[in-house]
Amino acid sequence: MASTSAFHGVLTALVTPMTPSGEVNLAAFDRLVDRQVAAGIHGLVPCGTTGESPTLTAEEQHTLIAHAVERSGGRVPVMAGIGSNNTRTAIANGRRAQEAGVQGVLATTPYYNKPTQEGIFQHFTAIADALEVEVCVYDVPGRSVVKVEPETLARLAEHPNIRCVKDATGDLVNAVDNRRLCGPDFTLLSGDDFTLLPFWAVGGHGCISVLSNVCPARVVDLHTLVSKGRYDEARASFEQLFPLIRALFIETNPSPIKAALAAIELCADAVRLPLVPASDGLKARLHEAMAHAGLLGTAA
Repeated sequence: MASTSAFHGVLTALVTPMTPSGEVNLAAFDRLVDRQVAAGIHGLVPCGTTGESPTLTAEEQHTLIAHAVERSGGRVPVMAGIGSNNTRTAIANGRRAQEAGVQGVLATTPYYNKPTQEGIFQHFTAIADALEVEVCVYDVPGRSVVKVEPETLARLAEHPNIRCVKDATGDLVNAVDNRRLCGPDFTLLSGDDFTLLPFWAVGGHGCISVLSNVCPARVVDLHTLVSKGRYDEARASFEQLFPLIRALFIETNPSPIKAALAAIELCADAVRLPLVPASDGLKARLHEAMAHAGLLGTAA
């Protein structure tokens, strides 16, 4: 069975700030990293789906990952997104991330190809065999169409470099099966802000969060309450944040989270095609939800 992961608690799936013309804004990215670390976040995940990895060039991804490593200065671990439906490309991405100094990589289930469970197993095994850093399995059937069945994850958990999963199925039964079959030393990270509290209650070890881009300290506090068994307080906090969580996923991520960050002047409301900025109606709903959560005019 795999050893305990270096990743636990609240990891932020970092956005990639862009200028209005769609160029990567490294200065804004560095400020976001600084803010996350100052808020007590437990880890950073650059170049995932929230970081718009499908429309970043390989060089842009490498630069962003290197900036995350350098800017965080070893204070928190960095898990770099290396996702590709081409196993060779994922390995090449992983090697570059490893050279940049990350502690782990986030490898997605191959999308579009629709591999069988054996193909999924061999995909992740090939990546883990090729790298020395930790590999996190990213199970996101809503985007990849196929999912990693718990039995397949249990096989993968036997690999010494595969130590955690980002479970973005939104299915708590799946989370229970993963824990039951993979054992308590295999780290389960929620990939859905909707399921933060119940996922942790059934044995999850943390999350890779979109919400924490806006309010890292609040999500860290929520995790702390759960870890101390203070569920009444955790439930109250979670329910206050829930309207914002809902609003963040009405339109395709990361357009809503960038609109929320723009509302508190942390980055521009700019994404690359084929994504478009959040609609005016959604921006109004985001503003209302952020006000409800007490997040406007705050660095919480």
